[in-house]
Amino acid sequence: MATAFFIIVLFYLLSSAGYLIFLFAQKKIFHRLAYTVMMAGFLAHTGFIGYNFFSLDHIPVQNLHQTLSFAAWSFAGVYLFLKYKYRLNILGAYAAPLVTAFMIAAFLVPTVAVVPSTLFKSLWLIIHVVIIFIAEASLAMACGTGILYLIQEHAIKSKSNRFFLKRLPSLELLDQTGYAFIVTGFTLLTIGLITGFVYAQLVWGRFWSWDNKEIWSVITWLIYAALLHERMVAGWRGRRAAIMAIIGFVAVLFTFFGVNFLLEGHHDKFTKW
Repeated sequence: MATAFFIIVLFYLLSSAGYLIFLFAQKKIFHRLAYTVMMAGFLAHTGFIGYNFFSLDHIPVQNLHQTLSFAAWSFAGVYLFLKYKYRLNILGAYAAPLVTAFMIAAFLVPTVAVVPSTLFKSLWLIIHVVIIFIAEASLAMACGTGILYLIQEHAIKSKSNRFFLKRLPSLELLDQTGYAFIVTGFTLLTIGLITGFVYAQLVWGRFWSWDNKEIWSVITWLIYAALLHERMVAGWRGRRAAIMAIIGFVAVLFTFFGVNFLLEGHHDKFTKW
């Protein structure tokens, strides 16, 4: 299994190298190679996660190693889908290194044995986890688009950095694409929170228990809700939306990592990290 995991990491690492070369060289051959290698890595990763799911008889997110791997898989899958839909090829220079970073972290983190729990076999939990991870992956892509927007905006205003000016899409395309990512992520995040509340009712007998993970999940939801509200009501576009997309994803990362490492809650009872 360690060999299979290493091969998947290698696929993503080669894809990252390909996308970075494409960023500098702007040769379509490098993009096609990077995309193909990432697709191969994603398919291998899908098989790896599927094998773990059936062999463990539960969704593999019970320790930090598994969770990082599942997050990387969701990032890769969402990017590949969104790239196919929006044709934003340059986003791969952000997505592939992000996926690779999560996979390398997962590779370096020791696999901690976890006592199987019937709670992880709940269909509500499986639906909740999958939807939440896909939502966070969409919001990660929105963050990447926001970063590209700020870089391109600076290049246009300064008129001194021709490197990014020639390589990045128009500000309008980046803004519209980022907005689509946020709408998708926010919708899925809402559904994920609802399924989480239903699961909490089934497990703990109440929808809400002031758990730190619950609190920060709602805070993250409110950040994106405020962004969408201001965009529709106050006409927030461009720079403000890009900055808020980045801030929102920072909140996502804190909910994902910070709560587990720095705070305590119900989720700690079922995971070893």
